[in-house]
Amino acid sequence: MIMHPGIKLRHIRAFLDIAADGSLSSVARRQGISQPALSRTLAELEDLLAVALFRREKRRLVLTEEGAVFRRHASLGLQALEAGAAALRPGAGGGSIRVGILPTAATRLFPRVALRFRAAQPDTLLKIETGPHSYLLGLLREGQIDLMVGRMPVAGDMAGLAFEHLYEEEVVLVARAGHPMQAQPLPAILQAVPLILPPEGALIRRAVDDYLASLGLPGLRPAFETVALAVGRGILAESDAVWFISRGVVADELDRSALIVLPTGTRFLSGSVGITRRQAGPAVAGLDLLMRLCQDGAALH
Repeated sequence: MIMHPGIKLRHIRAFLDIAADGSLSSVARRQGISQPALSRTLAELEDLLAVALFRREKRRLVLTEEGAVFRRHASLGLQALEAGAAALRPGAGGGSIRVGILPTAATRLFPRVALRFRAAQPDTLLKIETGPHSYLLGLLREGQIDLMVGRMPVAGDMAGLAFEHLYEEEVVLVARAGHPMQAQPLPAILQAVPLILPPEGALIRRAVDDYLASLGLPGLRPAFETVALAVGRGILAESDAVWFISRGVVADELDRSALIVLPTGTRFLSGSVGITRRQAGPAVAGLDLLMRLCQDGAALH
């Protein structure tokens, strides 16, 4: 079956943005069009394809099975078009995109995104900054980075910024494989071994402190504070310490069974991971492609 000639690039871009966001209103606001206009664009695409691409669940639009299949192919097609357009502008090479990556996205999500971006747009340099949330947020506000990938900033820090949700990620309590107390009640473990917590300024610290208070352990003093993988992994490997950390930071260690998760019995130790950028900023060549690759990477996360 040949694609219907009535399908335009605007249909594809609108579909991919809605698939990533799940909300017509926020996508319309970001694109600077009315919600009815965006809704008509989506309806046109579904009519041309003769399938329903989304179903409504509560207040969000969720991809149907057909929509998920179309998204994979549409995303690859758009990336190929953008790479082709870039290849026709060899004189435009040497550009760069400045990205701030928080620890939760630095280990697994963004390295894969960066490699896919390189394959699609090899003439663009990715300048990657890492560091704590407050540092990267300051760089973003000052225009020294173009976007930040990681945990959603608190509401008080969002003035002038826009956040695009990618996925939910939990905070886990991890220890080395074969930890001698892994079968013991959690409060007993936490009081008996060295505890590693995220630093006071880390976005996840408040949730961890609230969780410790719910166990009757408010103000429990940590032995160390870090969200750095190399440091935390090294301490865990050489001791019986345990570490509260975002799952994304230690995902590879968990997959290799070098670390284990000690069950906390709660799901409130989780939060939104996504892309934060300035609401008003200069157009940066390749930035839309990079954001779309982040969305695709999150869909496989």
